[in-house]
Amino acid sequence: MNVDDIVRDALREQATEQPPAPGGFADRVLAVRRRRRNRRITAAAVTAVAVVAVGVGVPLLDSGKKDVRPSGGGPVVVEQKTRAHPDQSPPREEISVGGTTLAAYFLPETVKKTAETAVYQRAYHLLDPRTGKYAEAADWSWVAVAPGAKTAAVLEQDLPSARIGLLDLTTGEVERWIQVDHGVGGLAFSRDGRRLVATTYTKNPDLRIKTEGDAEWSPEWTSSRTGFYVLDVASGKGAWNEVKLAADDGGLGGSALNSRQDFALTDDGRHVWSGNPTANVGKEFWDLDGDKVPTPAADKYLEWYVDAGKSPDGRFFAGEFAGKKWKTSSWVLDATTGAPTEVRGQQLLAWVGNKQLIAWDIARNDKSEFHQRLVLVTIGSDKEVPLSGFREGNDGDAGRWEPLFAQP
Repeated sequence: MNVDDIVRDALREQATEQPPAPGGFADRVLAVRRRRRNRRITAAAVTAVAVVAVGVGVPLLDSGKKDVRPSGGGPVVVEQKTRAHPDQSPPREEISVGGTTLAAYFLPETVKKTAETAVYQRAYHLLDPRTGKYAEAADWSWVAVAPGAKTAAVLEQDLPSARIGLLDLTTGEVERWIQVDHGVGGLAFSRDGRRLVATTYTKNPDLRIKTEGDAEWSPEWTSSRTGFYVLDVASGKGAWNEVKLAADDGGLGGSALNSRQDFALTDDGRHVWSGNPTANVGKEFWDLDGDKVPTPAADKYLEWYVDAGKSPDGRFFAGEFAGKKWKTSSWVLDATTGAPTEVRGQQLLAWVGNKQLIAWDIARNDKSEFHQRLVLVTIGSDKEVPLSGFREGNDGDAGRWEPLFAQP
């Protein structure tokens, strides 16, 4: 049986058993490992075609004009096919399920600068919508892809950056630059793609150091984060808000944050938030004017180190590693009650609709927890659909590719 047959059969099995979605919570095994290891958490089969109308506002890059309509000026009809390549790692051709697309991936590398310093760098490979293939984009130190996977916000190699580029993924050209007064080190789009959160730093958050006796490069003990912008993508306008660092009350001589601890918007767009490994609830929230606020009830179960976050309908949160019913599994959590439900998958990466997720997972009889591939999992089912080939090497090894997903 060839690869196409395997994927086709797996998808057919899933289609026959679609139970109602229960609630749940989730865990991420590698984040737990990083907590133990470090002081800080640092963390083609084509089937089942469905045609849907998409009305999400994704920024149009038209020589700086104010236009946040979907491409073409109105609702766009998109074929939501499943494109899987279980024989490719890293992938060469597009991987997508139900409109959720692997828009990019990067290969990490720690590049030595001096005897005591190095920089953690990302070699990005971006999906070309015209060819359906991934192509290297060496110019960027940071890439955030907007919903719809047509536009990306990018930063140049030397961080923090004084400008933000808006990249048209179809042409590969930066259509517009947004100048900023405070150096930016990280970017994240809002759920609707109309706004962009830019995290500001005074130093490169990806700097690595090695002190005498250390065998490995490590992030700095002190964060240089200063605050955030919430920028309107169409106009490029937005105010900077200062967020002061709290002193480290653990007596370790640094701040209470990781050297990179970026901000993002909550799914409803009402608050900016970030993780804080030393906070009681592991996260902090601010209003759009930069004032600290209590954790919103709707985001009580949000975990900053779990990539998938909240389901599109807001009913569930992806959570941490479970490993109860299956050797590798995760929790999904009811957003209102916190009731957990176990789902296949070692690390939950992105939602596909409201009942399925893309995850990393190992093969059923695999002895290495790091020998992972992308899979599609479904709440209420023990079936997995392979989407990519297996990653080689251990956590943190150079060349071990990391995915970047964009939802519809």
